[in-house]
Formats: sequence, structure tokens, C-alpha cells
Amino acid sequence: MQKKSTQELLIGAHTSSQGGAFNALLEGKEIGATTIQCFTANQKRWEGKEISEKDVELWEEALIKTGIQKVMSHDSYLINLGSPNKEGLEKSKAAFKKELLRCHKLKISFLNFHPGAALDSSEEECLKTIVSALSEMETLAAKGPTKLLIETTAGQGSTVGWKFEQIAYLTDKLHKIVPIGVCIDTCHIFSAGYDIRSREGWNKTLKEFDKIIGLKYLYALHVNDSMKPLGSKRDRHAPLGKGEIGIESFKAMMQHPDLQKLPKYLETPDGPPLWKKEIEMLREFAT
Repeated sequence: MQKKSTQELLIGAHTSSQGGAFNALLEGKEIGATTIQCFTANQKRWEGKEISEKDVELWEEALIKTGIQKVMSHDSYLINLGSPNKEGLEKSKAAFKKELLRCHKLKISFLNFHPGAALDSSEEECLKTIVSALSEMETLAAKGPTKLLIETTAGQGSTVGWKFEQIAYLTDKLHKIVPIGVCIDTCHIFSAGYDIRSREGWNKTLKEFDKIIGLKYLYALHVNDSMKPLGSKRDRHAPLGKGEIGIESFKAMMQHPDLQKLPKYLETPDGPPLWKKEIEMLREFAT
């Protein structure tokens, strides 16, 4: 009975969409995933390929074949919804809208995005720009099932979203306009200064998250160890237990009542062979 319950936990990785988005589902099945994250288009280009009816058909067939649930898309790395540059902002909004359209066509549960970077503007201006940009998505967002998830960042460069207060500003302003939530990246919050190396650390961090943002907004986790130390503000992922966070953190995460049932997506280096082992390990931690 216990084995069945751990198998039902939603654990997966960011799998490859090469050759078509449906292939990400098939790769997920191969590594023992019950959920996946993927790109619906090339993450390093502004223009993404449209989703055809054939693409939708292949996707739906693969969903049935694999039984994978709560799929999350990750938007393009080029998008900066907080950009102070008018041209860059317009391109970012256009690309984000197209990504959301692709997600709707595939009935993807979550669209994960980095909130933005201030560049040569202030943090406050950047956050206001993000709210304005996402507010323009109100009509489109209402046309499909996809929830927009703000990814916690490491605070590298001028990125916002590394402090819970910054994310709370966004959720407070946007929750009545678009379906909004949060995805915690374990590497990122650790690098941003939130110590999750122990059960006690997780308890303290989640208590703070609940007080500032609200646990009702937490929908998913990116599960990564960190090559860089606590508070480094450096975004460098490491295999689970091979970095500065350490394996006890991930044991505590898998047993925590506020986290255990949330979808979890590995973005650790080395790809499918490592993910297969890490997925099995995380399931064992849940028992």
C-alpha cells in the first residue's frame, strides 16, 4: 500500500521536447516520472513554432500512454516582463502571450516563468512593470486551464523574485487579474539566503513564506542542489546531495506535509540517467 502511495506522488524532471513536445512525455515515462516540465518551443529564440492540430493529437496520445499529470511549461529564457527597455518589453510580452497560447492548446497545467530583471531600472519599477505586463494577459489567461507560476530566483544580477517580499508584491497585485502562483526552486532560494538544509530550516522557511506570500500560492517545486553556498546569489545547480544544500534537505522536503504532494521537477545536471536515480531516491525518502 505504501509503495502505491509513493508511486502516485508527482515527481519528474525537465525532459526534452526535441522532435515535438510529446517526446518530453515519453522521456518522462522512461525515467519513471509521473510529472514533467518541458519547453513548448525553442527557449533561446523569440519566435516559437505554432502548435498544430497534429501536435495536439500526438501530445494527447502521449498523455494517455504515459499517465503523466500536472505538466509544467518553462517560458523562454529571453523573456523579461520587467524590462525597462520598451522594445525588449514588447517582445517579451508578445513571446509570453504566444507561450500561454501554446500551453492552452496542450492544456498544460502550469506556465513557470522567471519574473524579470530590473537591468538599469529600480527594483520597484521592475516589479510594477511585471504587474502591468501580466495584467495585459487577463483575457487570454481566462481562456485556458494554465496557471502562471512565478519561479523564485537566486538574485543573480538584477533579477527580482529572490525575496519573498518581492513575490508577495506580485501575487497581491495579480491574484484577482490572472491565475497566479509560485514555484519554489530549492537551489535558488538557498542561494538567495533561505536555509533549507534541515527539517527545521524548511519549517522556518515555509513559515516565513506563509506569513509573507501565503502557502495557498505554492503549487510546485524545482528540485535542485546548489553548487554555490548559502546566500551566494549564484544560480548553479548540482545533483541532489552533491552540493551545498545536502541530502537531508531533500529527505525533509519529501516528508513535509506542506510539500510532499506538490509536483516536483528535477533540473539537476547530467540528464535522464541521473534523473531516473533521483526520482527513485525521492520516492524512497517519502516512505
